[in-house]
Amino acid sequence: MRINQPVMTLDVSPKWRERFAFFEQHGGPKSPGFQAAFKALPKRKRILININIIAMFFGVIYFFVLGLWRKNLTLIAISVGVTIGADVVFQVIGQEMPNWFGNSLSVAFGLMYGLTANYAYYLHKVKGSQSWNPFEGIRWI
Repeated sequence: MRINQPVMTLDVSPKWRERFAFFEQHGGPKSPGFQAAFKALPKRKRILININIIAMFFGVIYFFVLGLWRKNLTLIAISVGVTIGADVVFQVIGQEMPNWFGNSLSVAFGLMYGLTANYAYYLHKVKGSQSWNPFEGIRWI
């Protein structure tokens, strides 16, 4: 894999090329020009750039398929750690973890995958990133 490979020469789908081209032109979510360019996009394009629906529902498998195994292992560790921590807290207070709380955690973990997938894959394919940090370059606030 070449580092900084031109976006249009990559062997990826047109959808990924569009995402990659946007990141190339405007930088990552933390970049100064990203927010203004992102807000100028039509709603459908914003969804395409911002969230990956497949990753949201099948994140653990999808990240391995994309070759983002380091970031995936980090996200799995975060998910397991938070779940075990929440379970311990509920055990200490003498209650079972409510279903709504467990479901909320599942939704949060799905969003974690969905919101990080596009930029993480861009960094992997175009910039050659081998980082373990799944939130690299992501703006949360």
